[in-house]
Amino acid sequence: MRNVTKDNITDVFTAYLGDDTDPRVREVLGALARHIHDFAREVNLTHEEWQVGIEFLTRAGEITTPERQEFVLLSDVMGLSSLVDMLHSKPEATSSSVLGPFHVSNPPPLAIGGDMKRDFEGEVLLVEGVVRDSDGAPIPHAEIDIWQTAPNGLYSSQDEEQDIHSFHGLMTTDENGRYAFTTVRPVSYTVPSDGPVGDILNAAGRHPWRPSHLHYIVSAEGYRNLVTEVFPDDDPYLDQDTVFGVRDDLVMTYVPQAAGTFPEGFEISGSVDDAYSKVSFDLILAKG
Repeated sequence: MRNVTKDNITDVFTAYLGDDTDPRVREVLGALARHIHDFAREVNLTHEEWQVGIEFLTRAGEITTPERQEFVLLSDVMGLSSLVDMLHSKPEATSSSVLGPFHVSNPPPLAIGGDMKRDFEGEVLLVEGVVRDSDGAPIPHAEIDIWQTAPNGLYSSQDEEQDIHSFHGLMTTDENGRYAFTTVRPVSYTVPSDGPVGDILNAAGRHPWRPSHLHYIVSAEGYRNLVTEVFPDDDPYLDQDTVFGVRDDLVMTYVPQAAGTFPEGFEISGSVDDAYSKVSFDLILAKG
């Protein structure tokens, strides 16, 4: 069509889609074009602003590596990742929350009661719970991919001083659906702000902080995979997570335990006579 105008360009774009275009592709691309065009018209987007956007995307592509996914980080800080999570969370299951850009594949096996703390300093945290279905029945042999930051606030993929699988483990629940491990208490940390996403945070007057948390990916045959994270109720950033990942049902309580009460059946790096904290958190899967 040669008579394209600012008012009909969206319809022209849709008309250019081929007759054999997959219906879902037609729906998604059509809606994307409609919202982008409406956005440009609403703010009267200038050439200079358009160029800034193109340069931003170019920089995001240049800084992205297998260890740092700037586009995922962009999706996170814009709230898109959490919105997609919430759109597809099942109300009968534990809420989904953001995967984040620092998950490492092929984590090492972690036995029930195993230790992820190793030689790192910090308060020992004992974590345990049961993977259940929406009726409350335990799910045996579910797989749980667990990961977190080190005490310096960095994930292993961000820190050359850490082994790539530091604070990562893959656990299989027992016949009663139970999982358990020891680790060091996670800390609050900042998302990377030295790239283009950091420019957005600065321009918007936003901080880059996330509340401390444990990550889980939980899978079991016959159930929907769950990607989530859980947060302590005393974290100062619980109500201002820069990637919008906190949900009411993902908030847990770390309960202080007296020295000399560490239970049997757990591995621990360091003295079993020190004080520690304990948390119990069950994970509920929706049937697939």
